[in-house]
Amino acid sequence: MNKKITLGLALSLVMIASAVTFILTSFFTLQSFNEKVVDVNEKSKKYNSLNEVDAYIREHYYGEINDSGLNDGTLKGLVNGLGDPYSKYLTADEYEAEQSIEEGSQTGIGLTLAEDVSGYIRITDILADSPAIEAGLLNDDIIIKIDGKDVNSIGFSDAMNEIQGTEGSSVTLTIRRNGIDTDYTFRRRSIDIQSVTSKMTNGYIGYIQIAGFRKNTPDQFLDQLGSLTANGAKSLIIDLRGNEGGLISALEECADPLLPEGIIATADYKDGHTETIVYSDDNKLDLPLIVLVDKDTVSTAELFAAALRDFSHAQIVGIKTRGNGTIQETEKMDDGGAIVLTVAKCRTAVSESYNGVGIVPDVIVENPAGGEGDPQFDAAVELAMTSR
Repeated sequence: MNKKITLGLALSLVMIASAVTFILTSFFTLQSFNEKVVDVNEKSKKYNSLNEVDAYIREHYYGEINDSGLNDGTLKGLVNGLGDPYSKYLTADEYEAEQSIEEGSQTGIGLTLAEDVSGYIRITDILADSPAIEAGLLNDDIIIKIDGKDVNSIGFSDAMNEIQGTEGSSVTLTIRRNGIDTDYTFRRRSIDIQSVTSKMTNGYIGYIQIAGFRKNTPDQFLDQLGSLTANGAKSLIIDLRGNEGGLISALEECADPLLPEGIIATADYKDGHTETIVYSDDNKLDLPLIVLVDKDTVSTAELFAAALRDFSHAQIVGIKTRGNGTIQETEKMDDGGAIVLTVAKCRTAVSESYNGVGIVPDVIVENPAGGEGDPQFDAAVELAMTSR
């Protein structure tokens, strides 16, 4: 039997459906509006507080106010408030310096520095082909003055800023060595960073150390790898100790000849989508691999180690890594500075994320605190000898 709906009933149903739709739409619109109002109010409170602090500083601060420094400090504090050690705000000068390092070069005199127990600055490393190496500076030399200013008087942080400068500018350092103070004047210049070194050991074991993943790292790595294999390397030790990461694109180029074809690593973003970040072609070097890591193996270097273990059966030697399985993106700001922000978590295509956990080596070996000998390297060599 056919059932018929009268015109009046049909109109009533349409009106009821429209009313329900209107009520639901109004409810969710109102809810969204209320959320936005709360958000706007919260933001207003924050900016009011900021303006209040700024006004108080300008009215009562005894010293001179550097508006540029105050602005940079505010932006740094805003990003630091995330509590993420890998997100940061860079001033225009810091951004320029970081861009230079990312390219595989740096402007300066070629020094790696640390605060000495005396409060002065100790030289911990010197780049090859740099003004510092040409002048005869040595590791453990102490910098006590910069352009005549005592380091202890101006403070470590400001002293480090004084050493930095633009290409072509000059700086005079007073160096203390064996109790004798000597002045050296340097002209700052652009210096290429050698991030890959290699050697043959035990006659047939190739050893490659990667200090960081920069734009020029793949060319250096492939050159060194080709040289080692041409000289008869039967196995490889890849040393990632102290490697604080760098560009994923550089990692991909370095890893490609060591990995089989396929998706190697992916990244998970806030909106829920996943992207392939490392892919390898079907050309693979078939050699036993040993990877050295330590607590200062971070970020991209950790992903490199995990990829080699997951896809090329590499054995990892050393101690647990830092555990930074995140990806940062850098966005330049209108003021010339930049924000470096964590935007995703990464992992290999077959393993769970090591973020916050670190990578535990297959063979755990501690190096002595005093720095005598290198048991980790020795263990890697022994493994390489048995895995031929």
